[in-house]
Amino acid sequence: MLKISLRHLRFHAFHGLYKEERETGNDFEVNVDVCFSEPAGIITHLNDTVNYAILYQLVKDRMNIPEPLLETIAMDIAQQIKQRFPIIFEINVSISKLNPPLFNFQGETNVSFHQQYSN
Repeated sequence: MLKISLRHLRFHAFHGLYKEERETGNDFEVNVDVCFSEPAGIITHLNDTVNYAILYQLVKDRMNIPEPLLETIAMDIAQQIKQRFPIIFEINVSISKLNPPLFNFQGETNVSFHQQYSN
C-alpha cells in the first residue's frame, strides 16, 4: 500500500452558516490522505501514482466555492479525488475552521470524512 498526504493546506474562504462568515470569510486548514495499491514494480513514472499537484488543485478549487457546511465540502473533495484517481481505495479529508465565530471560543473546529472503497 502507498499513501500520499497533503498536510496543513491553508485557505481563506467563505464557508459557513452565518452571514458574517460568508461576507468576511475565515481561515481553513485542509489535510488529505489517499491510499492505493502499489504496482508490481517500482514506481518510476508519474502515471503510476497519484499526482499530489492534481490533488492540491482539486482541494483548492473546491475550497473556492462557498458552502454552508464543511461536511459537504469534505465529502465532495473525497468524491472528486476518487473520480480522478480510481486506483485509490481509501481517502481521508479533514477540514478545520481556524477561527470559528463563537463567543469566547479559543481553538478550532474540525470535520473529518473517511471513506474506503472496494476496488
